[in-house]
Amino acid sequence: MILNIAAYLFVAIDDADALAVRLRERAEAAALRGTMLVTPEGLNLFLAGMEAPLRGFLAWLRADPRFSALHAKESWSRAQPFARLKVKRKAEVITFRREAASPLRAGMRAPAVDAPTLARWIAQGHDDAGRRLVVLDTRNREEVAHGTFTGALTLPIDRFTDLPAALAPHREELRDATVVSVCTGGIRCEKAVLWMRADGMDNVLQLDDGILGYFERVGGAGYSGRCFVFDDRIALDPQLRPLADAAEAA
Repeated sequence: MILNIAAYLFVAIDDADALAVRLRERAEAAALRGTMLVTPEGLNLFLAGMEAPLRGFLAWLRADPRFSALHAKESWSRAQPFARLKVKRKAEVITFRREAASPLRAGMRAPAVDAPTLARWIAQGHDDAGRRLVVLDTRNREEVAHGTFTGALTLPIDRFTDLPAALAPHREELRDATVVSVCTGGIRCEKAVLWMRADGMDNVLQLDDGILGYFERVGGAGYSGRCFVFDDRIALDPQLRPLADAAEAA
């Protein structure tokens, strides 16, 4: 079985070019495939490989004090879902182009709700203060087509940068709600919720660890369908089983 991990961390990196070279060398030595984004504001990793080499790579990375807090969400597949290893040097860990959206600039991450709490709120239809709940899906329309939370507010976007304009018509109707922003692994919500709160929406929280983390902790409570992933597995069900597996197709 192949171990798949998704991980990100917002942390200042002043040697991004040199780090990208070291990451590639270490990942190639471990026969890992996937995508690593290296930026001045942090790392965004999607990797797959045999369990021991991949865990060894993560241990090596966390030995750097900057990355000791890196948390990886895990799932398994019968075959390698990535065709090759790509290490990219980028300006942002996820492109959003909003000044008020970086946890490093803000000096903190946006307020979050954990998976068991969101599951409870979904079941009761409101938060613990009795305020109505709205789940806001920040993913694009292709991803949402595979599944989302039942009754979630979804937006007709193709790129994350489309979010502010697509959200604008809904802002008034959300004023009296507790809004929980969701995305695949949490990284888009880190930026989206900071931007929304800086733009006056102080009733918005992020789902800690995203939909994949929600599946890990509580399964599919309140969720309909699968969660799209950007590799050959296509999408994962709430038990983190892939919709497609290269070994089955061979």
